[in-house]
Amino acid sequence: MKVLVIGGGAREHALCRSLSLDPDVTALYCAPGNAGIAEVAELHPVDALDGDAVARLAADLRAELVVVGPEAPLVAGVADAVRAVGIACFGPSGEAAQLEGSKAFAKDVMAGAGVPTARSYVCTTPAEIDAALDAFGAPYVVKDDGLAAGKGVVVTDDVEAARAHALGCDRVVIEEYLDGPEVSLFAITDGTTVLPLQPAQDFKRALDDDEGPNTGGMGAYSPLPWADPKLVDEVMQSVLQPTVDELRRRGTPFSGLLYAGLAITSRGVRVIEFNARFGDPETQVVLARLKTPLAGVLLGSANGTLDELPPLKWRDEAAVTVVIASHNYPATPRTGDPIEGLDDVAAQDAPEAYVLHAGTKRDGDTIVSAGGRVLSVTATGKDLAAARERAYTATARIRLDGSQFRTDIAKKAAEA
Repeated sequence: MKVLVIGGGAREHALCRSLSLDPDVTALYCAPGNAGIAEVAELHPVDALDGDAVARLAADLRAELVVVGPEAPLVAGVADAVRAVGIACFGPSGEAAQLEGSKAFAKDVMAGAGVPTARSYVCTTPAEIDAALDAFGAPYVVKDDGLAAGKGVVVTDDVEAARAHALGCDRVVIEEYLDGPEVSLFAITDGTTVLPLQPAQDFKRALDDDEGPNTGGMGAYSPLPWADPKLVDEVMQSVLQPTVDELRRRGTPFSGLLYAGLAITSRGVRVIEFNARFGDPETQVVLARLKTPLAGVLLGSANGTLDELPPLKWRDEAAVTVVIASHNYPATPRTGDPIEGLDDVAAQDAPEAYVLHAGTKRDGDTIVSAGGRVLSVTATGKDLAAARERAYTATARIRLDGSQFRTDIAKKAAEA
């Protein structure tokens, strides 16, 4: 089939890489893409938030499947526009994507579905904000109700910092702090059938030892050797299937990728948040381990035929991804710096390690940084220790002035 992927980050590069290795994919396009994606897919310019433009491009390319990567186009209804012209699309409707687009909507769905989550208040006035902060106490968890590209959440012991963040949002969700390790679990669904993928863990803080500001994610690993073997089954029964069933009951069926951000607390599994698309950087490690060809699974979601597919197959290897970010990320990242060493990784570390591009573009013959998170260096190995060593060996070959990366991705899990 001919496949068009919408987006231009490392998540989309991971998707394009997997689709390029699928023998059923006869043509692969990406819009707008990036310098790395250009090596595996034909790039086309498009405004990813313009549903009509995306639908026209898909029709012009005679694409048989469109895969919408980022959350903003999904919330803007791009998947609806593509389906309206008769082309299969992987991704929820704009209405169903409110599961990520509005924290308050997600809380309401979870209440209806009986899904375990943090107690919370939705606040729109300073008085409501103060009352909620007082009710929960430190550490304070304050979430912008709308999309914020992974940077709308503040977790702090400082009540003034929490209040300042809350006052800067039109509508805010303030909730109880959830203790315990966090897990990302993706599931592909067609609105009825739910296929869970393998769990991963990402690292949100900018600096080692979980210090520094929240980011979009600085690395990830899979599998999770410390997690209960029954975790996926438990989350399927208590979170994923009830949420999909509740959305269908409401008349807003959810098809595409349902991402549950979970806390494994002392009182059991709790949902921190839902996303309506593949997570970045967890996608990089989850797809590195997926053995089943990807295109047929995504098409099954789009066509409502997931129940006809055989069980997913997984590689035994572990995977680790390390994000290389630009100078001063996440505050005011610097762009336009040349990136060197990419050919060295391809020559010396492939296929076990490879580089997925996030914020890059081509400037003549040079690839330069074009965003905050620039590259995701991804590696597989017989276990986490081996995958981690390969990922950091490859990371050391990359030269980008002023860049930063965490040195402790998967360290504790590999040593456990």
